[in-house]
Amino acid sequence: MGKLSNQELQKILNCIKKDSRVVIPPMIGYDSGIHEVDGKFLVVASDPCTGVPEEWFGFLLINYAASDVALSGAKPQFCTINLLGPNSTKPEVFQKIMKQTCRAADELDVAIVRGHTGTYESLQGLVGVATVYGTVNLEKLITPANAKPGDAILCTKPLGLETVVNFSLTQTKLARELFGMEKQEKLSRQVHAQSCVLEAQQLAKTGVVHAMHDATEGGFVSALNELAEASEVGFRVDWEKIPKSGELMYLQTFFSLSDVQVLSTSSTGTVLAAVDAQATEKVTASLRQCGLTAHFLGKFTENKERIVDKLGKEMPFPEVPNDPYSLIVSCK
Repeated sequence: MGKLSNQELQKILNCIKKDSRVVIPPMIGYDSGIHEVDGKFLVVASDPCTGVPEEWFGFLLINYAASDVALSGAKPQFCTINLLGPNSTKPEVFQKIMKQTCRAADELDVAIVRGHTGTYESLQGLVGVATVYGTVNLEKLITPANAKPGDAILCTKPLGLETVVNFSLTQTKLARELFGMEKQEKLSRQVHAQSCVLEAQQLAKTGVVHAMHDATEGGFVSALNELAEASEVGFRVDWEKIPKSGELMYLQTFFSLSDVQVLSTSSTGTVLAAVDAQATEKVTASLRQCGLTAHFLGKFTENKERIVDKLGKEMPFPEVPNDPYSLIVSCK
């Protein structure tokens, strides 16, 4: 996976000048930034898209960044698009991707404001970058820094769903051997699950969600640690309560993955959130409207220890992710 370590990333962030107009500057653990314009608060997120199935490129390009905006409690409203490719890229490819992108933007009622398209000798494959932004009232802003001791830890989708779906698309033959043809075909049609825009907006409306994070690169290990770090809390999660598909367990056996790797499995589109412990039924009902099941994994704690309980045995939660996404999706 392509993320820098937190230590190396912080060196880059240290170069950025502080500005009083910026409410939330670039920080580790935050997937969007916020700045003020004429009394309004603008949520901004930018994400790349590359190495994904071409037929889903435009959808993912929009939804990666739009999901980050929605996780802050804002509605994605506008975006800019960059489509870049090697010199050999035919205009028809850009046209196809742009049609997908426009369709995805229309589905979310996001207006495309500007962009850039071009070919470059230095590139080896298609690269897209979307910057999405929307406004939010400051009192409705949700950040990773507001999880409170006693909050329930919510999970909206199974751990590693993104990885399992993309494996089914890129390694069709092997996926059919492991999962069976019917399951492989069903999974390959679930790329839309890699967006969390709708459920993030639904959760924000409840008023009882204090913090949210997408479990993307680094999976639950990155997301839970970043929530705890930003909020200065600890947590305790129950391994048995973490939703794990049978297909992910097949992949654990086939690739000899450790439990750390399983917890680190890229899960783009899965929301981990801090929820008022007295309002879990309200959140469960709200997610049901999106066709999703609420899973409660444990609680955030005042004690800053980070614990995973597996079959009654307490163990330190992994500090550093070991995401097997590339191993799984690009296996030969």
